[in-house]
Amino acid sequence: MIGRLGPVLAAVVVLSGSGAAQAAAAQPVPEIMAALGDSISTGFNACGWYVSCTSRSWSAGDNREVTSHYLRLSRMSGTLQKHNLNYAVPGATSADLLGQVRKAVAAKADYVTILVGAQDACVRTEQAMTSVEVYRRRMEAALAELRAGMPQARVLIASIPDLRRLWQVGKANPLARTFWTAGRICQTMLANPSSVKKADNERRARVRARVLAYNRAAAEACAAFGPGCRTDGGAVFSFPFTLDHVSKWDFFHPNVLGQRVLAEQTFKNGFDWLDPR
Repeated sequence: MIGRLGPVLAAVVVLSGSGAAQAAAAQPVPEIMAALGDSISTGFNACGWYVSCTSRSWSAGDNREVTSHYLRLSRMSGTLQKHNLNYAVPGATSADLLGQVRKAVAAKADYVTILVGAQDACVRTEQAMTSVEVYRRRMEAALAELRAGMPQARVLIASIPDLRRLWQVGKANPLARTFWTAGRICQTMLANPSSVKKADNERRARVRARVLAYNRAAAEACAAFGPGCRTDGGAVFSFPFTLDHVSKWDFFHPNVLGQRVLAEQTFKNGFDWLDPR
């Protein structure tokens, strides 16, 4: 999903508060965590045909092959064990995030991961994509609700993957093209996958720009939340994944290897956790 990273992605990284600007005192290991977002965080298609595999979620899963945030943190402190909640829903968009946050608040989750926005861009037409301003308002409202209900909660916002890279690595694969077309998967980006016509290339560039803008809006909302929020600094967006990282059930969702990469990239670019051992 990436190609060359331009100044827009650089802005995302700067706004994310990662690196030196993100440095802060180590955080205590949470007692309850919750995964919020869409099908990626449910481990969709990571273990079977069109089913969610929450055990293989990069965030709250307990499958050892993935080594999720939950497993990494529960190894530091037993207080988190069996307190891994997953409120993500396949097909969820930014419009669903507030409802998921309310569930996390009710559960008193003190660590929340958010990965949402791919489905705001992956629609039938460009005109149907969520506007950047609407995405921003929804993200701000969800984070405000979380701050009001769980003011001490830590929040990790993962960047939306680069959808154009998926087209780039899969366009020459006949099976991938068949699944994308027959399943009408992410048509804003993946329609006419064999075409290199100017109109199709420009459409893909516009969708990629929308995803970058979502990531920037999320980073800005995270910065406004305060020191309790981190982003991955664009790590997921920039990761040079291949078809080896996606499910062969749909050539779209991350498989076990893809989920493991998500866990690695987001964890190392997230909070500095205080290991009590």
